[in-house]
Amino acid sequence: MDNISSKLNAILEMRIDTDKEVLESLGDLDNFFTENTVQSRRQLRSEIEKRSLKINEDFLVSFRGVKQSLDEICDGIELMNESVNSMRSRLKATQSQTQDLIQQTNSLQEESNKLQFRQKVAGAFLARFQLSAAEQQVLCGSRDAPVTGEFFTVLDRLQGIHGDCRVLMQCGHHTAALDIMDEMNLMKESALERLYRWTQNHCRNIDANEIGPLVMQAMNRLQDRPVLFKYVIDEYATARRAILVRNFIDALTVGGPGGNPKPIEMHAQDPKRYVGDMFAWLHQAIPSERENLLNLVKLCDQTDLTDQIQVALANIADGVCHPLEVRVQMILSGEKQTIILYAVANLIRFYQGVINGVVNGGNLEQCLANMQHNSEQAYLGSLMQQVKNLLVGPMGTTIEPPQSDLAPPKSVSILLGIMKEILSVASMVEGRQSDIKKIVSCVIDPLLRTITESASHLPTIDMAVYLLNCLYQMQSTLAMYEYMEERIERLQAQSDAQIDTLTSEQASSLVANLNLGPIYTLLQNHASKFEVGSLKMFNTKLDTFLEMPDILLLQQINLLQSSKHRADVRKRSFNVIIAIYRQLYEKVHDPENGYEDPSSVFSRSPEQVAQLLTG
Repeated sequence: MDNISSKLNAILEMRIDTDKEVLESLGDLDNFFTENTVQSRRQLRSEIEKRSLKINEDFLVSFRGVKQSLDEICDGIELMNESVNSMRSRLKATQSQTQDLIQQTNSLQEESNKLQFRQKVAGAFLARFQLSAAEQQVLCGSRDAPVTGEFFTVLDRLQGIHGDCRVLMQCGHHTAALDIMDEMNLMKESALERLYRWTQNHCRNIDANEIGPLVMQAMNRLQDRPVLFKYVIDEYATARRAILVRNFIDALTVGGPGGNPKPIEMHAQDPKRYVGDMFAWLHQAIPSERENLLNLVKLCDQTDLTDQIQVALANIADGVCHPLEVRVQMILSGEKQTIILYAVANLIRFYQGVINGVVNGGNLEQCLANMQHNSEQAYLGSLMQQVKNLLVGPMGTTIEPPQSDLAPPKSVSILLGIMKEILSVASMVEGRQSDIKKIVSCVIDPLLRTITESASHLPTIDMAVYLLNCLYQMQSTLAMYEYMEERIERLQAQSDAQIDTLTSEQASSLVANLNLGPIYTLLQNHASKFEVGSLKMFNTKLDTFLEMPDILLLQQINLLQSSKHRADVRKRSFNVIIAIYRQLYEKVHDPENGYEDPSSVFSRSPEQVAQLLTG
């Protein structure tokens, strides 16, 4: 009972709604238990057992088929096992037979791996130390093929390979490095030869505006080959020389585009403008050529290029020498006016300095020097001819003889006027010191010779006055200009000599008019006693002289154009009389000479006489 009671309690305590197995069982039961009758409930157990039996029978039937399949699989596995064992036996037999072949195969595989590694290394080595076929074609291809930027890239790589070879030599691979360097050197020489031909041909047909970056790079690479570099520079200079000459001739005869500016030779009748325009054109063109040359070697090392650039520029500029010199010489030969010739000479000298500051050496420098010399000789020759024409008459006679007023002839004024006109221009130009001295020498030296020759036929006093007047006019003119100190000093020395002559003549005249001749002779013989009568006569005339000193002056003295000259002659000659009077006064007033009442003989003191005469 207890057992049944416990089972009942267990059943009562069960929670069917949460028991999954019970719920599934009830669900299955619902499929075949359709009628809830007493009979159905009594047969429920047997029905369940029948269903269970039926399920087991179905399972047995199904499992039998599975068993048959498993049996077949077991048979197959057995057969496979037998086959595997057979194959294992055969494999062991084969393995023992092919062990040497496997070892050889492994060895060959290892060797293959090594060869593949070496192939990669060799490929990398060749890629590093050799040029590809395409690169060799770019570098050493056809001579007619143009040089491009890729050419310089390959050339840089070749140079890099050459540098890497030095590193390779340091690592001990001397033979390989030397072989590669020899090959690269040959290839480089071939490339530079091709580059030289291309650059030379380019420069031969180059225009100033065609100097592109490729040409600049080419010159940079060719600088390592001085001979080739020089040949290219020479070729460029020759080409540019022809272009410069052609452009110069066009500027002279054709003018600018559309006739503007006009041809230079249209102004050939105006020498100053004609010569100035030609040199102005050169002054503009030659610096442009220098800039083009510098642009050509812009990428080169400039350390040692200065002389080479100057030589090339001189070669370019030399082409204009002949057409320029011919035209300038035509002007110098045809022009007769000295002032115009001098202006042309100054233009040539100015541009000579300017152009020589750009280009040194060569024929142009010598050509400019020759033109400057010829222009100087031309204006000096013209000036000398003018001087000669004025100083020498058509029959070979000298200038007009001195007139009664002893004034300088008109020829002197005309020549000094011409000289002043030229000097007014010379005073404003550079290097004027030499010009001024040469111009003055061309005029003054022959003028002095002619005046001196003309004056030599005059009496001494007239000659001195005439020369002084001429010298004074020259000095007055030269005093307005610089660098004339030496020349003025020389003229002053000549003037002083003539003043001395006039002073001597005037003093002699005063001594004679004052009856001082015998007395002066005694003074020179150091006599101490004089006739009182002679002294009194001298005093009488002296009184008159002191009242009107100028009355005894020579007539020619008043013809002196310079008041200073007149004053100097007057003062110096009066000083002679004062000196004589002083000596006589001291002799008379000396007690040892025994003159009675000296005051009656000479009442005035020497100082009083000097005061009256020189005031």
